Amino acid sequence: MDLTLSVIGCGYLGVTHAACMSSLGFTVIGVDTDPDKVAMLTRGELPFYEPGLDSLLAQEVKAGRLSFTTDFSAIANTDVHFVCVGTPQSKDGLAADLTYVKAAVAAIAPYLKEGALVVGKSTVPVGTAQSLRSELTLTAPQADLAWNPEFLREGFAVEDTLKPNRLVVGVVNDRAEEILKEVYEPIIALGTPWIRADLPTAELVKVAANSFLATKISFINAMAEVCEAAGGDVTVLAKAIGYDPRIGSRFLQAGIGFGGGCLPKDIRAFMARAEELGAMQALEFLREIDAINLRARQRVIDVVRSKLSEDLTQYKIAILGATFKPDSDDVRDSPALDISAQLQAAGASVVVHDPKGIEPARKRFPNLQYSSNVLECVKDADLILHLTEWREYRELNPSVVGTLVKSKIIIDGRNVLDRDLWRNAGWRFHALGRSD
Repeated sequence: MDLTLSVIGCGYLGVTHAACMSSLGFTVIGVDTDPDKVAMLTRGELPFYEPGLDSLLAQEVKAGRLSFTTDFSAIANTDVHFVCVGTPQSKDGLAADLTYVKAAVAAIAPYLKEGALVVGKSTVPVGTAQSLRSELTLTAPQADLAWNPEFLREGFAVEDTLKPNRLVVGVVNDRAEEILKEVYEPIIALGTPWIRADLPTAELVKVAANSFLATKISFINAMAEVCEAAGGDVTVLAKAIGYDPRIGSRFLQAGIGFGGGCLPKDIRAFMARAEELGAMQALEFLREIDAINLRARQRVIDVVRSKLSEDLTQYKIAILGATFKPDSDDVRDSPALDISAQLQAAGASVVVHDPKGIEPARKRFPNLQYSSNVLECVKDADLILHLTEWREYRELNPSVVGTLVKSKIIIDGRNVLDRDLWRNAGWRFHALGRSD
């Protein structure tokens, strides 16, 4: 392949994209401002956990197709530049902070060669791409800009990059589309749907998709509240409505709600941008989606108090899970950690276990207690909270665990444990949206 690629920003998205594009045969340069991260990646080591990505990274670095640097001038002879930096929520509001995106485009502008294509992959408010493209016409008129949103699921990032369920490209001319078709030729050949859009639509696709997923999750959690009040079973309800092809069964698992670095901040930024555009009424429902999601966390704490006492100061609570989802070490806006911190603030003695997320969790919540051994974590516990659906927790033997705890009380915040198995072992078992 004649094209050479650069990836600007070597975080979760950037490293995944760089390694996957390299595995397709491209020469790829990753650029990041963090010298420690660059040094680690240059050794073929991953600074976070993602199944399958560690071996792929090491393979591509060893093959010589993939390299990393802090020097932006290294991209001077590169054809296509993927911008993969973060867009966190602003510290003073709901809007997205575009500091890193703007800085990335400004940093590469002096080195863009004739005909270079800058491709945004970061999740940004609608209108950002056109603004950046207009800026490039002043700072690098020899280059063009397109937008190609990512749809990665943590835990499946390599698969979602190499075998995505669609490729969306926002372009303003045929040449940009032709370049991107050349980049993605091996993936298109697999039959992957190709969707050409304008810049605003490409930006909206990602936030619209995340808003829909968030809506579905909060809907079933709202149904869980009603089921608990009415004595129903939300798992049976979800199964029944999931057979309707218009609804589908995905994302209908009631629990403690969504978290992570995408859904919460993306729907908030979407609301903020809609308000700027004078279209806030169209997204007013997202405020309730966000509220339902946060309320799910408080409901868990209320259930804990109902099982133990309003005063939690004399109780030890074992928390199973720190990450916002399994097969990841991501603890950003993790419901599990938020609940853990609130319980500790209420006076409980809290010990947290997670197969991969203890160190990231410790950095965010250093005052919590952590245990690297799940059986040590539950020892002498008055109550166990299951908050992240790791396979390791589903495979726990309730009888063995029962010999270690002070009281056989467990709350399944994810509705995935075998209720009958735990109850037959003598446990008081509660799951959100299901009567005891």
